[in-house]
Amino acid sequence: MYILSNLLKIRNSLIIQNGLRYSQVQVKDLRQRNIEKVLIANRGEIACRVMHTAKKLGVRTVAVYSDADKHAMHVEMADEAYHIGPAPSTYSYLNAAKILEVAKKSNSQAIHPGYGFLSENVEFCEKCADEDIIFIGPPSSAIRDMGIKSTSKAIMSNAGVPIVKGYHGEDQSVEKLQAEAHKIGFPLMIKAVRGGGGKGMRIAMTESEFLSQLESAKRESLKSFGDESMLLEQYITDPRHVEVQVFADMYGNAVHLFERDCSVQRRHQKIIEEAPAPGLSEETRRALGEAAVRAAKAVGYVGAGTVEFILHRTTHDFHFMEMNTRLQVEHPITEMITGTDLVEWQLRVAAGEPLPVTQEDIVRRGHAVECRIYAEEPRAGFLPRAGTLHRLIQPSPEEFVRVETGVREGQEVSVHYDPMIAKLVVWGKDRNQALAKTKRKLSEYQVAGLETNVNFLLRLSGSSAFVAGDVHTAFIPQHEKELFPESDLLLDEQRAIQAALGHLIKSQYKISSNDSWKGISVLPNAWRPNYQLKKTVIFKFNNEDTKVHVEYESSPNTYKVKVNDGEWRQVEANLKSTDKGLRLITKIDDKTSNVGVLTYEQEVHVYDENGQTVVHLPKPKYQTATSGDAAASANSASSPTPGVLERVLVNIGDKVVKGQPLFVVIAMKMEYVVRSPRDGVVASLAAVKLGDAVAKGAQIVVLEEEN
Repeated sequence: MYILSNLLKIRNSLIIQNGLRYSQVQVKDLRQRNIEKVLIANRGEIACRVMHTAKKLGVRTVAVYSDADKHAMHVEMADEAYHIGPAPSTYSYLNAAKILEVAKKSNSQAIHPGYGFLSENVEFCEKCADEDIIFIGPPSSAIRDMGIKSTSKAIMSNAGVPIVKGYHGEDQSVEKLQAEAHKIGFPLMIKAVRGGGGKGMRIAMTESEFLSQLESAKRESLKSFGDESMLLEQYITDPRHVEVQVFADMYGNAVHLFERDCSVQRRHQKIIEEAPAPGLSEETRRALGEAAVRAAKAVGYVGAGTVEFILHRTTHDFHFMEMNTRLQVEHPITEMITGTDLVEWQLRVAAGEPLPVTQEDIVRRGHAVECRIYAEEPRAGFLPRAGTLHRLIQPSPEEFVRVETGVREGQEVSVHYDPMIAKLVVWGKDRNQALAKTKRKLSEYQVAGLETNVNFLLRLSGSSAFVAGDVHTAFIPQHEKELFPESDLLLDEQRAIQAALGHLIKSQYKISSNDSWKGISVLPNAWRPNYQLKKTVIFKFNNEDTKVHVEYESSPNTYKVKVNDGEWRQVEANLKSTDKGLRLITKIDDKTSNVGVLTYEQEVHVYDENGQTVVHLPKPKYQTATSGDAAASANSASSPTPGVLERVLVNIGDKVVKGQPLFVVIAMKMEYVVRSPRDGVVASLAAVKLGDAVAKGAQIVVLEEEN
């Protein structure tokens, strides 16, 4: 593949035409050469995604990995792989010097940064040019201009792109920010100037909240971006978040590939995206696309970028929010509706080739949805969870179904990185078909060892308001009762029976020690126990709240079952081994069901079209909590998640009140402020230094009554 090293010694001459800025490329500075190898300076699913296209183009790939990723999928998939440091990203994936060293050692002629980490790092882009290595992304000037939000707002305003009222000035004194906040009015958005992905972003609903939210945003921004500069913006209540994919080459050509709706979010981060955005007129779509292209041209953009807009729910008026100067996590849904490979475009445009199409050539077809599968606990505020994926079965890829992942069963979701397990991407001829297919594919997930958001995504994608297209950034809290129903916490009779019979029959299998559940000896696929004597077994689930009595004898696959004090019922059941795990077929009354089943430690998992139900066998008595443990829990503050201790906000002897911040933990790129469970006095602090790793449930602060 022939590459023009466009970003090595290019001089960007900025000229003004009709109020816009363009990049005037000096073609004589381009040098043609044959590129044979690309280093992917990233990890996980995006690294695997880039490798897939590179291999298709005949380009060899180089992976880099930290201590935590030595057995990762992207390492195994690459043609070569190099260790670059310890697990914390600061010492590995953000170590620009080490990555450049590996690029030279491996004779890589180009670096693809993926997204996150160094993808929007101006200094890294410039160092690549200094080392005669192609950076597969935009020129450093565009990254700089769009990375500093105050600068980007000024450029967009001059380019005729509508912007939100706010303060983007250089005076960062608390007094100045407070005065400007008062002028703008509340509610108010506080955003890190160099931020992205929801980091360093806070909302102050009232003036009394402003200073505490400002301090928190600054702290997180300094940790994430090394800069605590803030901008302030009017907060538009419950808007839609709509973004436009743009692409530009080095010859002044730029196109858009339509818009995506990313409105439904938690913690200011996207969770489900779709393209095109539902409910927009063709006039609005065209205006969004044209504004995005103007934005790209205004900064002399080259490569793939995303222009993000805040869109009013009812009027559909829109304002520029920011531009992400990289490939986005949700780029596959754009590929699905346009029939393109954006990574291939990135490689070719970085090589100096012109765009392969004009705007008129790009046709929108059908509808696509992307669900982000996270290791997190939705009912606990979507707290991320780290640990081992003891069981991971994902939907099978099809012509219109993509599963993009960077982990396999048995691998670790590390506390040091984003908790995303996979992206499920589905296309349909229209939105209704795409949503129906999304729900069906979500129901095929089987995960054990870590809690995920799959059940939540199933409810979300089928909720009445979402199906109607009434989406906005406050969607989740506004529909909390529907998305977190109380009935979801209850174990119904059918699931209790299925869990009991699945556990009972599974216990009769001979398991291969080498292959876990995959090594079950079953000939043929169906199996039934051959009991000699009548026997009754009682299962106690969910802390003994539900009791399932199972009576069986030598009758083939036939059981008498009673739940709690209900009536005895005759149930037929057998277990089958499939390439997707164990399937339990039951006939209860006149209904036959086919569900997935898994036993893991003290848990029994049942999977069907409604998602996953987990029931818990009671712990042995020696493992159960004592009243002393409960009292200790009420008198202490513990880490809600595995992470790193960032700050301790109190000292021994301090008086605290209920709700007062006690300490801060950083986990999976997020900051968690842990507050006091009650009034009291700090009796002791854990012997943990700042920067040390802490486990979930680790007691950091112990309280006592005041004198």
